[in-house]
Amino acid sequence: MQKKIISFSSKQTAFYFDAEFTLLEKLVSKEKAVIVTDEHVFAAHKKKLNGWKTIVLKAGEKHKVQQTVDKVINQLITLGADRQTTLIGMGGGVVTDITGYVAGIYMRGIEVGFIPTSILAMVDAAIGGKNGIDVGIYKNMVGLIRQPSFLLYDYSLLKSLPLAEWQNGFAEIIKHACIKDAAMFDELNSNSLAKYRKDQTLLAKLIQRNALIKIKVVVEDEFEKGERKLLNFGHTLGHAIENMYEFSHGHAISIGMAYACIMSAQLKFFTGQDAVLKLLNKYGLPTIVEFDTKKAFNILLKDKKKENVSINYILLEKIGKGVIQPLLLVQLQEIFKQFKKK
Repeated sequence: MQKKIISFSSKQTAFYFDAEFTLLEKLVSKEKAVIVTDEHVFAAHKKKLNGWKTIVLKAGEKHKVQQTVDKVINQLITLGADRQTTLIGMGGGVVTDITGYVAGIYMRGIEVGFIPTSILAMVDAAIGGKNGIDVGIYKNMVGLIRQPSFLLYDYSLLKSLPLAEWQNGFAEIIKHACIKDAAMFDELNSNSLAKYRKDQTLLAKLIQRNALIKIKVVVEDEFEKGERKLLNFGHTLGHAIENMYEFSHGHAISIGMAYACIMSAQLKFFTGQDAVLKLLNKYGLPTIVEFDTKKAFNILLKDKKKENVSINYILLEKIGKGVIQPLLLVQLQEIFKQFKKK
């Protein structure tokens, strides 16, 4: 096990890499803890959860809404949760988002920790303190930034993941490579999803490398005033597509990255477009698809990244170097018109 203590603006978070679920009992008291998970994770790890107070949610992004938050809060009240209670989100990004949000508002804030059980949550969703819920088709419209007390990484939990969830997570790994780590981009090209699934040592190194990339960015810009915006590469259009067509997060972000590469070629003279699309395809991710450009643009008008008549779009200058590109909405609308319309 490797323990790293990271200092954020108002809190220290302990990251336990290559740990085991059993460590949880040393971090929190069973009497003062409530685990929030979803039905899939609960079914796969029922034995591990035996003896822990547990709230089980329905699985899926469509349940990341206020109605679910209300149910969790009601169950916490029934369980007698108080200000000394620690809430623990055990699951993928949906679970950690909801759990972090509830912990931030229940009794004006209680402690929270995460046990990410998906690649996506381990390298992205559970890191950085962003917690929130969706409102209709608008992703993460309501939420807060509040750091957890700890993250516990037990890689054995990944064994129950279906292939699609591995692909989902690798979309975020490829994103990190594109914006921050050209050497990792080359490593991903040299390996394969099958190899990472088989070799836990190789996978553990990759997950920790990605976690540390995101941690470094968040420490430098916790409240997304500058550098942290780079983590939105592929997400601006990706989030719109995700909810328009109920794509999984990773698949939608992959499509968003593909179109961001096309825009990067036009606006930043980016020459790595084919290499990025090829890598995404190698890891089983979609790239160029038909979508309703008009509807997608209208959703972007409500995007949190919009500022008056412009929006901050993340593009690539080269593989390993993302840049923040302010675009006028009218300019973006013209660019979107070039894309195929369903």
